Amino acid sequence: MLEALYKKRKKGRFDALMYIVIAIFVILVTRLFYLQIVEGEYYHSKAEGNRLRMLSVTAARGIMYDRNGQILVGSRPAYTVSIMPTDKEIDDSELQRLAGILGMKPEAIKEKVKAHEGGYEPIRLANDITMDTVTKIAERSHELPGVSIDVEPLRYYPYDTMASQLFGYVGEVGEEELADIREKDPNTRVGPGTILGRAGLERMYDNVLRGVDGGKQVEVDAAGRPVAEVGRQNTVPGRDIHLTIDLPLQKAAEKAVADQLASLRSQGIPAKGAAVVAMDPNTGAILAMVSAPEFNPNWFARGITSAQWKQLNTDMNHPFDNKVVSGEYPPGSPFKIITGAAALELKKVTPDEMIFDSGRHWLIDKRNAEGEALGWLDFNTALAKSDNVYFYEMGNRVGIENLDKFARLFGLGEKTGIKLFGEAAGNIASPEYKRKVFDQDWYLGETFDAAIGQSFTLVTPIQMAMVMSEVANGGIRYQPYVVSRIDNSDGTPEEIFGPKKIGVLQVSKSVMDLIRNALRDVTAEGGTAGSLFKDLPIAVAGKTGTAENATGRDHGWFVAYAPYDKPRIVVVALVEQGSFGAGSAGPIVRAVLEEYFHVGQKSQTKADDGNTKATEVIKASEPAITGPQMR
Repeated sequence: MLEALYKKRKKGRFDALMYIVIAIFVILVTRLFYLQIVEGEYYHSKAEGNRLRMLSVTAARGIMYDRNGQILVGSRPAYTVSIMPTDKEIDDSELQRLAGILGMKPEAIKEKVKAHEGGYEPIRLANDITMDTVTKIAERSHELPGVSIDVEPLRYYPYDTMASQLFGYVGEVGEEELADIREKDPNTRVGPGTILGRAGLERMYDNVLRGVDGGKQVEVDAAGRPVAEVGRQNTVPGRDIHLTIDLPLQKAAEKAVADQLASLRSQGIPAKGAAVVAMDPNTGAILAMVSAPEFNPNWFARGITSAQWKQLNTDMNHPFDNKVVSGEYPPGSPFKIITGAAALELKKVTPDEMIFDSGRHWLIDKRNAEGEALGWLDFNTALAKSDNVYFYEMGNRVGIENLDKFARLFGLGEKTGIKLFGEAAGNIASPEYKRKVFDQDWYLGETFDAAIGQSFTLVTPIQMAMVMSEVANGGIRYQPYVVSRIDNSDGTPEEIFGPKKIGVLQVSKSVMDLIRNALRDVTAEGGTAGSLFKDLPIAVAGKTGTAENATGRDHGWFVAYAPYDKPRIVVVALVEQGSFGAGSAGPIVRAVLEEYFHVGQKSQTKADDGNTKATEVIKASEPAITGPQMR
């Protein structure tokens, strides 16, 4: 009986042990099933992530060419330093060594690493490092595990600040920005390290210029050092765009602006900035565009420093603004073209009617600049000499409603339609505007002001170029444009852009002929710009302007086209706080015309001058290597 009891207990223990073993086996099989089948893909990717890393390779952005095929913006090979992310914090000694070699603060490196936590892609620490830095890193590679050096195409602006607001700049996509992009478009090709256009044409045509980034898959050791390449995905370079910009003309305009601003400042005139635009009046093609002050987009391509960023953001003259399209200024005396057109077209005055200028208007005490009194004047003389009293009377006869109407006929008060970010519409002075904004009545004196381009009227330089083009070409309004062609990947044209007619000026030819004759006399002897253009062998039609500025010295305008008999170019210049237009903006316009027509003291800016820089630009799918008072 005892033996039977013993056997029973022994069997019970064996059964219990067997059940425990079975339970453990079931748990292990279940766990194995969960890890291998249910979560297998996750843990496989984790293991592969620890062993394999994808090193992104940046695609070269498309090239921007000028109208003659000269490179304006491209790319060049540059060394970049990256570090592989690991689960551990970077060692302090390694951090100090790396920071010393790169000339960075350790905290800056830590910040970059922290911003990319959770990913396996290399973290780019520095762009465009010198060969000396490359050598130092290579020599101490054993002390810098996970640090790698690659050669990538770096966006390159051969002429530094030239046309910087027009071209724009680029920058690497941020983590939060990338998350937003992926949320909006799950199939996006934008990934960590992708370079995006941030402003100007770089941003406007980012989808064209930006290629498709590639990469190489490498096996890494326990320290994160690449030991073997196991796969590669080639980049697809961006497509090229061709601009209407003429490089020699652009360079001449840039130099003229820089020289004139320096000259004015040396005379005690503040001259805070400038805007210049040259346009073909027969097509709307932009030949040159300058906005000063400018910035250097290469700073952003290389990775802008905090000091550089602070310098740009604290500049009260707004270097990021493209003043040609976004700057809004009172038009001053160039608006007399519109006032004169309204008075002549509505027959409120005849070309030969003489009006006496005693220095002030007889209804309201509004005077000429510097208190001049020019005596008896007809229309031609009044416009050529920019007489205020005459045009006060034209405003009195025409009325504010008709001034408003004709300003809109010329295209003011609305955007020109140029395909650039930030274009402003300007404003047209009117009783409705004053009532809406200030809840006040309109007075006759304000009509007088509006007639000479003051009051609440605001225009952009590109709008004034459009107005002068209408005057020059017989009344056709063309939409300004700056991109003439987009290429396919093989260099063949994908899309070609040309003149786009968007309106016809409803003013008779006889009236426009009278205006053109008067504008020609502006640059002739006795005109407000006669002394400036008297020795230029090209007949120029133009208009000086001085626009009152509530926050400082007056702005200076000069608008012109040439040749007078067969116009080929319109040039508009605006100098902020430059005072009289003939003395501030006029010399800039003359310099641009000299370059365009290759006359006078033209600047030595031939098409191939300075192109030694541009020869560094590359395009490849992979880096090649690891009188009267002036007004």
